[in-house]
Amino acid sequence: MSEQENENKSLAMVVMSGDMDKLFGAFIIANGAAAMGMEVTMFFTFWGLRAIKKNVSTGKTIFGKMMGAMYGGDISKSSPSKFSFGGMGRWMFGKMMGSHNVSTLIEMRDLAVELGIGMYGCQMSMDVMEIPEDAFIDGVQDPVGVGFFLLKAQEADIQLFI
Repeated sequence: MSEQENENKSLAMVVMSGDMDKLFGAFIIANGAAAMGMEVTMFFTFWGLRAIKKNVSTGKTIFGKMMGAMYGGDISKSSPSKFSFGGMGRWMFGKMMGSHNVSTLIEMRDLAVELGIGMYGCQMSMDVMEIPEDAFIDGVQDPVGVGFFLLKAQEADIQLFI
């Protein structure tokens, strides 16, 4: 299919995981679809919020602060779902990917912003995890609820859950 044929096609994706390998998959697919001319919506919920978060502390209550400290950080802190080895896996995969000229997660996320991908945080997850909207990078849309995403998914040609 040509880029022109894809202009009316769309992809709707839930990103629930904050694992490095799953985030790589999500951004590779989303960027590929956008580069082909598709409209792409990414809905980040629970652990997936890490992908669009700045490296800032979050949480107002003791539980929110504990959650922010335990899972804190931004996309650069994501570890592989397997072989994490207390952070060593992240470093090892980074070296291996770099030697093959694979873009970093930050570069892939920045490309998603450049390509105009609609990246939305789940308002309920943000409330539960006490992550304010200003904790997100530039280029992220206003938070939405599941109803917004379901309408996008219902109209989409492709729906994915990562």
